[in-house]
Amino acid sequence: MSDIIVTPDIETGRAGWLDHDGWRVRCALGKGGCKPAADKREGDGATPLGRWPLRLAFIRQDRVPPPRCALPLVPLDTGMGWCDDPADPAYNRPVRLPFAASHEKLWREDHVYDLIVVLGHNDDPPVPGLGSAIFLHVARPDFSPTEGCVALALPDLLTLLGRIEADTALIIASQ
Repeated sequence: MSDIIVTPDIETGRAGWLDHDGWRVRCALGKGGCKPAADKREGDGATPLGRWPLRLAFIRQDRVPPPRCALPLVPLDTGMGWCDDPADPAYNRPVRLPFAASHEKLWREDHVYDLIVVLGHNDDPPVPGLGSAIFLHVARPDFSPTEGCVALALPDLLTLLGRIEADTALIIASQ
């Protein structure tokens, strides 16, 4: 098993490089830069430093053909969301919509969530307020910063999923 290494740019910390066994691609990172996981807070826009297991992948099958992937691959539907309300018992967990507490919709009009890999940040168990919905997902065309996730161009994300094993982790390294 070889892990995926994400290294932020020294200048901004909001972009960087993803490396896996000699293969290197550009990535977008959080608008709040990168910070140690212990300092991560809900809504700060920071990407948490650390080693995160890859839990599963969600896919919009109406837009992206299912890739070869060692992770569980779950089709997205219009009723899927992710709770980001630290006061709710479902914090940092998938939820069904409609949902009363604050949440993200996983079925989006833009293409950012056409393919989502759930990272194992703050999920075992979730600690309220330490960050939710930290994903590896599709980058915007201009690679603008994320809300704390790691984002790749769709072709690169598809390639990465074909390269990894079920026990591969993603390491977000300090600058």
